[in-house]
Amino acid sequence: MTLSPTVRLRVPATSANLGPGFDALGLAVGLYLEIEARPSDRDSFVYRGDGQLPNRPDNLLHKGFAAACRAAGREPFPVSFEVNNPIPLARGLGSSSAALVAGAAVADLMLGGALGRNGVFEVTVAIEGHPDNVAPAVYGGFTVSALDINDRYITRALKVPASWRLLFAVPEFELFTESARRLLPASYSRADAVRTASRAALWTLAVARDEPALLRTASLDVLHQPYRAPLMAGFDKCLADAFEAGAYAAYLSGSGPTIGAVASTATSAQVRTVLERYAGVQGRVHELTPAGGYQSLPVPSVSALREAL
Repeated sequence: MTLSPTVRLRVPATSANLGPGFDALGLAVGLYLEIEARPSDRDSFVYRGDGQLPNRPDNLLHKGFAAACRAAGREPFPVSFEVNNPIPLARGLGSSSAALVAGAAVADLMLGGALGRNGVFEVTVAIEGHPDNVAPAVYGGFTVSALDINDRYITRALKVPASWRLLFAVPEFELFTESARRLLPASYSRADAVRTASRAALWTLAVARDEPALLRTASLDVLHQPYRAPLMAGFDKCLADAFEAGAYAAYLSGSGPTIGAVASTATSAQVRTVLERYAGVQGRVHELTPAGGYQSLPVPSVSALREAL
């Protein structure tokens, strides 16, 4: 099999759960991990961007790459990765999933599309264990994922209305998914199960019908946010203040500590002010556009590089 010599692609950040859609709902947003990769005589990893990652060939990019190679019937081969990643690490914007998807998508592109987008999703969701971040990273938009009778995920994506303003308050401190998951109870009441299912379904209607007013109810959660809130000072107040400022939705993005909000053009400035208080002086607030799934980028030709110099 002839390998593609160099590939470039970008993978979006993602916001998962969106309140009640625990491990099921996700949203792709316009903050991108970009990667250039080429076959090499040894594995290498050069990282630029948010946070610090060790220069080792045992990271999530190589893990996704190796898994995709094996799924395509090919033993992994040495590859050189150069990464630029502005997605905040361990903050609830899908940095881990973006890395997994990037590695798997690189393998698929190098192997001539042996897996395709659906195959990349299957490989990465098997590693991640839940689809709420990898699904939007692969397919883009607003994604809904559910296990079928054979315990395989069915995933579909909807386009997010262009008029929705998406804001994310990112505090300075990190919060790792494993730690946040350990706080969740082993079982829930029937009433909480009904509230969760109905509100998650309402999210889908809000997107499909472009009815953002539905999000006030659709983003309410009893499944995971109340148990994780003590890890984040000011979380409950920020949600309440965001709604008071006119937000359609306010919710914990992934396992946190980032808070996501949906606002209108008329209310986005007021909502941003609320989110800035939560993020703190060392944090930041991103206003991001809806995004598509991972995308292959053109590789500059030698002549183009010469002209740039």
